[in-house]
Amino acid sequence: MKPSFAIVGCGKVGTALGINLSKAGYRLAGLSCRAEESAKKAAEITGAEEYSHIPWDITKNVDIIFITTPDGVITEVCGEIARNGGLSEASIVLHCSGSHPSTILSPARETGASIGSMHPLQSFAAADHARNSFEGIIVSTEGDNEAVNISKEMAKDLGATCITIKTEAKTLYHASAVVACNYLVTLQDFAVRLMEAAGISGKEAFQVLKPLVMGTLSNIEKAGTVKALTGPIARGDVETVKTHVNDIRSREPDLIALYNTLGLHTITIAEAGGTLSEEAAGELRQILSGKD
Repeated sequence: MKPSFAIVGCGKVGTALGINLSKAGYRLAGLSCRAEESAKKAAEITGAEEYSHIPWDITKNVDIIFITTPDGVITEVCGEIARNGGLSEASIVLHCSGSHPSTILSPARETGASIGSMHPLQSFAAADHARNSFEGIIVSTEGDNEAVNISKEMAKDLGATCITIKTEAKTLYHASAVVACNYLVTLQDFAVRLMEAAGISGKEAFQVLKPLVMGTLSNIEKAGTVKALTGPIARGDVETVKTHVNDIRSREPDLIALYNTLGLHTITIAEAGGTLSEEAAGELRQILSGKD
């Protein structure tokens, strides 16, 4: 028989866990929200046996407790549950924050419970209760051995692939995800703005760039970032980069700092790939540092 679990905090992630772990054979013993009405609504959606606005009412005698509240109150809620007898030495307490390590659940550990984090590396922008939001995604885990082991088991049952990360490096893991997701949007906005300045309308700009973007992602997947790098910096084409800098500075001056910063880091990648001479690298660094 699979373990029982409770959800404290019924947002998109908590609700998705409630629905999909139940389908995978885990027993949803109860859930809790700050507002009783919200808890009732979430119980109707997930099929939870019990619901309450008091978390420790539904966490007692439950194997796994997920605290899926907003990040800023995870420790506070965990402390409230611990102080009110909502945990035991057999409890496994998990949060799903991407930016915080399992150690923010220290009030639970003080009761003898095992603690960990189980973070789905996916955007839960909209509630889609009919679809398994965990199917095919990556879930990261860290924390106490028992918590990590059960996280791996649940991730597998959810149809996800589980990876283990270092507790002390959780912030860097999250920063990586921000760069890959949020900053990709920023980078595409940058590219679209330059395309618009070249006379292509905003509606068409991304469609013009999309085949190039998708092809580059495919190359990275196949060969890695270093070997996937192409373009003027990889070739040591100093004059082309100088022209870019001059034209962007003249026509889109608020974008020049971003272009230069990205270019300087790209030099390092090109050097690692062995495609850039020492002389060209030096010239490029001068141009992109504003010293030309």
